[in-house]
Amino acid sequence: MNAFSRQFSLFLRNSDPVAIGWGRKKSGAAAVKGAEKQGRDFQLLEDGFLRSVGREDPPLSVVFDDRGMYYDAMAPSSFERLVFQPLEEKQTARIFGLMAQWRKFRVSKYNAERDFAGKLPDRYVLVVDQVAGDLSVEYGLANAESFQIMLKAALDENPHSTVVVKMHPDIYTRKKAGHFDIQTLEQHPRINVVAESCHPVRLIEQAEKVYVVTSQVGFEALIWGKPVRCFGMPFYAGWGLTEDELPAPDRRGVASLEQLAHAALVDYPRYIDPERGARCEVETVMEYIGLQRSMRSRFPSTLYALGFSPWKKPLLKFFFQGSEVQFVSDVESIPAEATVVVWGSAQPDGASKDWNILRVEDGFLRSSGLGSDLVRPLSWVIDDAGVYYDASCSSRLEIILQEEAFGESLLARARGLREQIVSLGIGKYNLIGAQWTRPQHATHVILVPGQVENDASIRFGAPSGSTNLGLLKAVREKNPAAYLVYKPHPDVVAGLRLKGKGEDEVLQWCDEIITSGDVAPLFDQMDEVHTLTSLTGFEALLRGIPVTCYGNPFYAGWGLTTDIHPLQRRTRKLNLDELVAGALILYPTYVSRTTDAFTSPERAVEELVEWRAEGPSRMPLWRRVRRQIVRQWSASGLRRNP
Repeated sequence: MNAFSRQFSLFLRNSDPVAIGWGRKKSGAAAVKGAEKQGRDFQLLEDGFLRSVGREDPPLSVVFDDRGMYYDAMAPSSFERLVFQPLEEKQTARIFGLMAQWRKFRVSKYNAERDFAGKLPDRYVLVVDQVAGDLSVEYGLANAESFQIMLKAALDENPHSTVVVKMHPDIYTRKKAGHFDIQTLEQHPRINVVAESCHPVRLIEQAEKVYVVTSQVGFEALIWGKPVRCFGMPFYAGWGLTEDELPAPDRRGVASLEQLAHAALVDYPRYIDPERGARCEVETVMEYIGLQRSMRSRFPSTLYALGFSPWKKPLLKFFFQGSEVQFVSDVESIPAEATVVVWGSAQPDGASKDWNILRVEDGFLRSSGLGSDLVRPLSWVIDDAGVYYDASCSSRLEIILQEEAFGESLLARARGLREQIVSLGIGKYNLIGAQWTRPQHATHVILVPGQVENDASIRFGAPSGSTNLGLLKAVREKNPAAYLVYKPHPDVVAGLRLKGKGEDEVLQWCDEIITSGDVAPLFDQMDEVHTLTSLTGFEALLRGIPVTCYGNPFYAGWGLTTDIHPLQRRTRKLNLDELVAGALILYPTYVSRTTDAFTSPERAVEELVEWRAEGPSRMPLWRRVRRQIVRQWSASGLRRNP
């Protein structure tokens, strides 16, 4: 069973009849004929009006009709019957909200393309072409001549406006024919042609009026509050909402836009949640597609990625989907004023001052398994100002935390996310291992997390010369009676990174070393956390544990931690939910391992729980061999960073 077959199986109910076909195509005709012969009902299927992100993606909505098909004006359909249903107060409120969300998320039937980026006339009407042979044209009581009549009407009825003709994207992406000759159109002084494949929303939004034959763009224009002139009989015509060139079928009558939209978006289609593989409501799909739309348009259409290892290159395409990522090996291959992606705090030699540099690093809810094991991340941070661990300058995260006006809805979301993370025991790596029991005699326990000493977070976020051993000494001096627990960094325990200077002596300054398992289960048994810049400090804050910082991690300096070396430029006092909103909602980018598409932090937490239950991912064989070699080098006293 392929992906499309699996997807369609989710739309079906046990009660659905056997006779199922696709619209007014051959399979649909066969379904109707077979149902009549066997004395059964039939169901005709078609893509829904909020279909998917890409045109080649499996549909997220499908309509089911046991009378006909919505685009067939020559015969009754279930859709027409649904339009006539009166709406209760709750239904009316819901559809007003859905139409507002449609406009907010700027969605359409297909949603992978960017908005039209060219210059538009100050005043224009929009004329929408369709693919030649589209069944909605034939069954919408129109033909090829209808398009020429439409264009002439648009010109004649709007003598003081430009006519913008939007060609159908399939003309370019699938090499199909339209109804207009582009060269002829371009010779007309009052016609502008939008020939590239683009999303229609900006064209609709700024138009004075929209002219269609049977295109769904007419329905979307109604949602945007635009006057619509129809030269066929699409599903949204004949209800008193459009200016119709053709007489409406007697079956149709007067209906409100709310009734039409409720039928088209709520009652008629069935929806699938792509992240959970289950039936859902339209709001879930609209929010999902809206997220894809906003995330896919954040960056320029072309990006240049410099200096990335082979295993990270596919990841860049996931995290920068919506843009074309060109991988280059030297700065000479990058044009001036380009947007360039680099890893972390790297400073490319010969970089142009005109470049816009995006710095990429692992996010704070990363994976089940270590990044150094080449385990795919669920989150990255993409920073256009600096990078979060570099305290020598401001990062985008610091700017967010310093300047963002955190609204109540965002703070409520942050609070819910924090509670979700804490209750499920989620952290950055989500490892498994032996549990630790707090000694009965330990009256005050302090956790000191170790770090990789040559890691950038220490080099750029802690005082010069900082070491794990030095941190332990400082904590012991300040807390002579406390029970100190030291937990080395998991990369060091795994043999992927070298121990810190003098780290074999740590037992002289702590009471116990814990090497196995994840840090999250330890928090319930700790009274404090003392750290240089470790993310463990942030994870402790989420759980209400006091944290002392001996460096300047991103979460220090906001009034939530005790800071040994305060960073003077961080002047704002934040509450915990504001910190969470900035660090876990507004700053990172999340990509689902289920869909390979953008996702929310809440869904990322769910996936981490599922992933952890499967067991953390293991590194490939070649990496395990390399790890063993590194261990041997380390044991022999050789210092080499793997």
